[in-house]
Amino acid sequence: MSGDVLAPAAPGPTGVPGEVEDVPRRLTSRHSLQDQVFIHGSRAIGYIVLVIISAIGIFLGLQAIPTLRHYGLSFFTEYRWLPSQDVIGIAAVFTGTIQVAVIAMLLAVPLALLSALFISEWAPPWLRPSLIRITDLMAAVPGIVFGLWVLLFIQPHATHVTHWLSKTFGWIPFFHVRTDVDYPIWSQAPGYPAYAGSAAIASIAVAMMIFPMATSVMREVLSEAPLGEKEAALALGATRWAMVRTVVIPFGKSGIIGGSMLALGRALGETISVVLVISEAFEIKPYVLESGASTISALIASKYKEATPSQLSALLAAGFLLFCMTLVVNTVAAVIVSRSRSGSVTEL
Repeated sequence: MSGDVLAPAAPGPTGVPGEVEDVPRRLTSRHSLQDQVFIHGSRAIGYIVLVIISAIGIFLGLQAIPTLRHYGLSFFTEYRWLPSQDVIGIAAVFTGTIQVAVIAMLLAVPLALLSALFISEWAPPWLRPSLIRITDLMAAVPGIVFGLWVLLFIQPHATHVTHWLSKTFGWIPFFHVRTDVDYPIWSQAPGYPAYAGSAAIASIAVAMMIFPMATSVMREVLSEAPLGEKEAALALGATRWAMVRTVVIPFGKSGIIGGSMLALGRALGETISVVLVISEAFEIKPYVLESGASTISALIASKYKEATPSQLSALLAAGFLLFCMTLVVNTVAAVIVSRSRSGSVTEL
């Protein structure tokens, strides 16, 4: 009709007349039955683990209340463990726990990092699966096996090493031993003659137990370093070690730290191997090469059988402290590992 006038089209969202508004389409996903079973099963297992851990923490905390009421802060500052005299404290075993864990970390973490780098970067393809299986198999070896191995085979040779360290570097408090290191038969010197059963030797057994765990976590993260960045470094003329130092290690920094802290959580609670090797002594001292020390887990294992109800409460209070330490360390390690770059997309 000639008399009709068409109205102008309404402007679109960008101001262009006639443009249709671009509305994002809502996507819905439907999981298959198998996926739903896996998702709900995994969620249920996670809730069960959370409930169990919470129940253990609540139980230990409630059992520790009588001891904390009776001894107060002296329970954490007293180093002697003399139940017959009503003198009980965990300062010495707490110090020994830290000493054993730190020395074990100093021994295990460098070895684990070098092993992880070798498996992921230098090992031949035909050898790499075997090395991975051997490392994973070591994590399944019981602690008593490592304890007996160190007690019967390593300790007789390790005492010669610790004697040499104390004789050469005895001016450092860490390596000092309160005995005559120049005594003709040094293993029979007066005072504190024995080098066996020290925190340093017990740390060897702990280090062998945490080594496969740290190696597995580090290898998993280092093996996912971006292939494009690695090839670019090699194409620019970098040696393999330079490529590892500038690309692989910075990429896996979070995994290295996380694996080390997970190993630390295991080292803090190691029991049977420490009980077999260490000579129990309740004393706060920096002399880790000297015989005599104790840890919280070793204290609980050695005193539990003969403990009275009041002593059992004290042991559970010590266990509650160890539980909190391990929980904090493992939580921090899990956060660090989850924030690593592992699985990120490689862009060329």
